[in-house]
Amino acid sequence: MRSIKFSLILFCFAFFANAQEAIKVAPNAKMPDLVLVFTKTEGYRHKAIEKGARALRQLGRTNDFIALQSETAEDFNIQNLRNFKLVIFLNTTMDILNTQQQRVMELYIKRGGSFMGIHAAADTEYEWPWYGKLVGAYFESHPEQQQAKIDVVDGSHPSTAHLKNEWLHFDEWYNFKNLNPNAHVLMRLDETSYKGGTNGNNHPIAWYHEFDGGRAFYTGLGHTEASYDDDDFKQHLLGAIEWCLRRK
Repeated sequence: MRSIKFSLILFCFAFFANAQEAIKVAPNAKMPDLVLVFTKTEGYRHKAIEKGARALRQLGRTNDFIALQSETAEDFNIQNLRNFKLVIFLNTTMDILNTQQQRVMELYIKRGGSFMGIHAAADTEYEWPWYGKLVGAYFESHPEQQQAKIDVVDGSHPSTAHLKNEWLHFDEWYNFKNLNPNAHVLMRLDETSYKGGTNGNNHPIAWYHEFDGGRAFYTGLGHTEASYDDDDFKQHLLGAIEWCLRRK
């Protein structure tokens, strides 16, 4: 797959090729925010990755950000990451960054960067404790895919403001370990509404927090391809992105 550096060159070429026309229309227009969508896997690879990446690109086209997908770990260098307002781990799995790349990611957050994890981002980098705290939990197990009831416990966040107090959704529901108690929970699973939950009455499924100088958001939804056709789920992702971009 092409590196993100090559994608950035293409983007900048297209942007500046139309700069004269853009200036005539909107002299004070700024470049859209760049979002890195990282989809590297070293374990299970979700079929929904490509559809999820397309959904993020489509959201960007109508909401003033550009989502650039990469599976190249070498893109995690200081020079490259400074271009991005947000890094999204979309269904990544297992060990995907080496020690130096991990240090770059830590520095990116310490300098005010933002991170967003979708579903299997919690099934990633088990030997990197800082990352587990950034995400807010690690994956432990899951039952078969099924519909469950989600309790929206905080509807004031842009990722949940569009939802009712209860949301019925079909997905693969993770059970978690090493939950970060400092994360602010937005949605919890009602384990009485489905089979196989092991976290009990406190089973968070989406949360956010300020962490180590930056921002972090995680949602456990997003295993299935059908999720990325769901308007409520796409609005959930968009609201999270806008919070990570510090727009809301």
